[in-house]
Formats: sequence, C-alpha cells, structure tokens
Amino acid sequence: MSGVHDEAVAIASELTELRRAIHAEPEIGLDLPGTQRKVLDALAGLPLEISLGQSLSSVTAVLRGGKPGKTVLLRADMDALPVTERSGVPFASRSDGAMHACGHDLHTAMLCGAARLLSARADEVAGNVIFMFQPGEEGPGGGRIMVAEGVLEAAGDRPVAAYALHVASGLLPFGLFASRSGTVMAAADTLHVTVHGRGGHGSQPHRAADPVPAACEIVLALQTMVTRQFDVFDPVVLTVGTFHAGTADNVIPDDANFVATVRTFSPEARAAVQEAAPRVAAQVAAAHGLTATAEFRDGYPVTINDATELAFAQQALADLLGDDRYFAAPNPLTGSEDFSYVLEQVPGAFLMLGACPPDTDPFAAPFNHSAEAVFDDAVLPDGTALYASLALERLAQAAEA
Repeated sequence: MSGVHDEAVAIASELTELRRAIHAEPEIGLDLPGTQRKVLDALAGLPLEISLGQSLSSVTAVLRGGKPGKTVLLRADMDALPVTERSGVPFASRSDGAMHACGHDLHTAMLCGAARLLSARADEVAGNVIFMFQPGEEGPGGGRIMVAEGVLEAAGDRPVAAYALHVASGLLPFGLFASRSGTVMAAADTLHVTVHGRGGHGSQPHRAADPVPAACEIVLALQTMVTRQFDVFDPVVLTVGTFHAGTADNVIPDDANFVATVRTFSPEARAAVQEAAPRVAAQVAAAHGLTATAEFRDGYPVTINDATELAFAQQALADLLGDDRYFAAPNPLTGSEDFSYVLEQVPGAFLMLGACPPDTDPFAAPFNHSAEAVFDDAVLPDGTALYASLALERLAQAAEA
C-alpha cells in the first residue's frame, strides 16, 4: 500500500490548507454550518452519494466501489471546544472562545483526503465505503444522533467494520499510533445529588436539618464505595467537580447539591455504579434524618475495540508504514469517545496518532483540550493513507472470505 501513502503525500499541501482553514474558523456543538460547507467543497466532484444530517450539521458520503462487496465505515469528528486559543500558531482561531483544541480539524482533513484517494481508486474498491463526518463529539453526542438518523444504513447494508483515528498533541511521540484490544476509552456519566434539609439560623443548627454535613459525608462515602465495592482491576473513577450550598455564613440552607463525573471501563462496572451510588447517597442522608435524590445522566458508553479488527488495523498499518509505528497501550484512556455508539453495533477499532511537533517533548507538551495544544500538520498524509488503506484492505479481505 505504499502507493496509497505516496498519493497522500502528494496532496499534503491541500490537506494542510483544509485543516488550517477549519482550524481558523472553529465551530462548537451540533451546528457547524461553516465546517460542513468546507467538507462539502472538499468532496465536490468526487463520485460520492452525499446526504446531510436532519438535526445536526453532519455529512455522510458513500463511495460505491467498482466491484461488489461489503461496506466499511470511516469516521471523523468535526467540532471544536469552548476554549480561547493560546497556541501561537499563525492560523489560530479567529472565533472568540472557540478552538480546535482536540485535533478534530486534522481528522476532518484526513477523511476528506481518504475520500479523494479512494474515489481515484474506485474501480479497485470491493464494496462500499461510508465516510462519516460527525459534529458534536465534545459532549452533545453527535455520534448517537447520526446512528439514529441512519448513518450505519447509508450504503444499504450495515458495515462489517468501522474505524476512527484521533490525534494527540502530547503523550505520544510524533507519528506513533497507539491503541489496545478491548476497552480503549472509558464510559463517562454524570451523577447529580441533592440533599434535602430544612433551613435555619446558623447559630441554632439543632432547630434546622443541615444538609451540608450530610452532603459532605456522601462525597466521602462515594469514594469509599469505589475502593470497597469495585474490583481494582475493573476500576471506577468518581470525581466531584461542583458542590453548592447556602447563601450566607450564618444561614443553614434547605438543600446542598453536588455533581460528579463517573468513569467506568466495562459495561458491568457502569451498571453496578449506577445502582450503588444513588443507594449510598440515600442511605447516608437517611442516617442524618434527611433525604437525598440522586440521578445519573448517561454520557458516552465504554469504547471497546474488537480484537480481530484491531489486529487487522495493526497489520494494515505495518504494511503501510512499517512495523515500528504502533504502540500497544497497556491501559485504556480515562477520557471518553462517542465513536462508542458505532462500536456498540459494528466491530471496529479506534486508534490514537501522535501529532506532537517532533522538536517537542511529548510528555511535556500541552495535551488535548489545552488552550496551548499544538498539532503538527505533518501527520496528515499518514492518517489519510491509513484511513484509505483500512477501507481498501478490509473490503478486499471481506470479498475473499
């Protein structure tokens, strides 16, 4: 597949131009009209069946190969973050309070490039390729919405495999790919707890029902729950990020509330913590003669790589770029990913790609979501070529089966 990589290198300047145009005009959430237009312009003239999202600014493009066969899906997310950029790059965001701090601009450019490479080789493609350009990865769950709107059925039959790449501005050296079999990223849910008391004068707590000490005890009890009710080898991370109570130092409030992010690494642990945490909150509150309401709000599910598809992706990467470009990560990432909604229904693989500038220490470089994160354009041909190779080779393999 060296030819595919050579073709990607040949369009590197155009990929860089597209990436920087997207970077300079970032958009947040599900409504990305400017980014959608840039993608449509980049795909213009290619032999693709294009459809747009109904409730979000998504782009779904289908390439029909010249040979009969199965379908493979390739995904790129397109949205930015509510961050004011301090990277110092000459093409920095021109939108106040918005930045491509997670590298989705690179993913979008790579997938547009892969669409060009595969369109030029359409006669060789044994089946169909779905190109999934997705808004709203950073919280709103655009992947879930695209699945609901039919992205998996866009080619007529469901994909036999799905792949996504994600760049990293730190931790990974430039050009190194990394992933692992099984859980590759955590589920992320939110726990909302309110302790209901009875307000009163701060000098006479015995005449009130103070919710603040009870809420504090619940926070501590939840940490004990994590260490005593869950297997250390199937971990749970529970972090209270907000805690609010009261309006004055001498007023006992009626209520105290806090919100926590809860990360789990298996569907079983996720279900168990969603049962256990509300019970702990209610029973600690009851011990104080109070009541508590606890509500879980589902975030992204666990992102799980299919072992066979990851092994295939590793081999495709080795064939494309050599045996020294892949690192088997020993542990999952504690972040979350809404590509998980695709992987719940289609076997596939999610791989990270180091985009830290080569002259920067990746372990000291600002990581994704930082206002100072810098992603090197030079990885664009590698990501583009791997996207294209995964589709070509996986469809060829399916045709031979």
